[in-house]
Amino acid sequence: MSTRSTWLIAGEVVVLIVAAAVAAVDSSAADWRPPELFAVLLVLAIVSDLLAIRHKVQRVSGSFLALVLAMALLGPAPAAAIGVISVLVDQLRSRNPLPRFITNVATYATFPLVGGLLIQWAADAFGLDEDDLAFSLLILGGFMVANLLNFLMIAGDYVFHSRGSLAHEFRTIFVPVLPSESVSALLCVFVAFVYARSGFAALSLLALVLLTFQYLLRELLRSQDRAERLAALQIGVLTSMIETLALRDRMTARHSAAVARYARAIAEEMGLEPDRQELVHTAGLLHDIGKFAFPDSILLAEHPLTEEQWEAIRRHPADGARIVQRVEGYGPVAAIVLCHHERWDGGGYPRNLAGEEIPLLARLISVADAYDVMTARDSYRTPVPPAAAVAELRRQSGTQFDPQVVDAFVRLLESQDLSFGHADDADFEAELAFEHRVRDIARRHSMSRS
Repeated sequence: MSTRSTWLIAGEVVVLIVAAAVAAVDSSAADWRPPELFAVLLVLAIVSDLLAIRHKVQRVSGSFLALVLAMALLGPAPAAAIGVISVLVDQLRSRNPLPRFITNVATYATFPLVGGLLIQWAADAFGLDEDDLAFSLLILGGFMVANLLNFLMIAGDYVFHSRGSLAHEFRTIFVPVLPSESVSALLCVFVAFVYARSGFAALSLLALVLLTFQYLLRELLRSQDRAERLAALQIGVLTSMIETLALRDRMTARHSAAVARYARAIAEEMGLEPDRQELVHTAGLLHDIGKFAFPDSILLAEHPLTEEQWEAIRRHPADGARIVQRVEGYGPVAAIVLCHHERWDGGGYPRNLAGEEIPLLARLISVADAYDVMTARDSYRTPVPPAAAVAELRRQSGTQFDPQVVDAFVRLLESQDLSFGHADDADFEAELAFEHRVRDIARRHSMSRS
């Protein structure tokens, strides 16, 4: 341990001793009555800490609320005692190193004591009782002062040892949680108001409700975190499969990226909702994932394929759909992958669907797929000029392709440059990057709705 750390710990020990002395001098028998109130707030603080869960930058716990209620309803000494006891109980579970333990004890002895003294002084100065409406303002003020002092002591210790910036910690940790802390402060005022008007029984019921709510919230956040990690893992697996396929056959990988770009543009041209535009982009990237199982004799063939090999190729939509279906939440993508080789006239595969029986987004993939195969320089067939490809799309409109989709795509091609650089791996990487951004945004939106 460095000399500077030793001096800091010594200073924190001094703060702890001073806090204990001030609490002892200020304490009176009346502060600890009714004893059942002290017991309920102590249990609330301890159990809330045991149920606490860290989510993003926030630590969800009701212990701070219990401490502020003790500051307001009991007094400085009982509040400090509850803070110290809760830290001691937490230490049995967390086994923090001695320096961190000393910091925690000093902090949880000091801020409840200071907050309680401020509330006590202001209440005496203005002659306020617990059932006065103005007393609520004291609780709000005490909450904010205690919250700030708690942050300064914990963050100050961290900044001192890491040689970071307290201002940076304030901006990145304290400020973002102010809205939720303000809600907690109002909740604290409400609980104190209920106690002043209805007594101990109502407070006990509210404490039970708070603990139950915190438990349910903890389980929800845990479940949400697990789902988020699982979704990220599953998307990573699919992306890795695409990139592995790209290592075996750059043509197929870049073709999938081109189809994703074209299909998303068609969806936008047809006025489909943003979530369906993102869905068809995902399906475009994954529409040929069934080719992952192809042997090199098919994937890299430079000679005419046998009928048996063609049968394997015709199975790739169903194989791809089975792969994608295994990813939770990707059922709609799998349905598109399954149907991207169906024809408008019913002559496609694997299910011989016709017309509007074929999912709309699969019809978009079909048109984008055909155009790219016809025009790509690294296609397995000799490329044709865009005009010739458009003519072929029009010729097959109403037989192989949905006429409305063909019309929308042709409008796009005639109105803007919708090219895809098949010789440039950067285009393939750009489509993968777009997919990652979309999935990240979707997960954040999902969390905000939960």
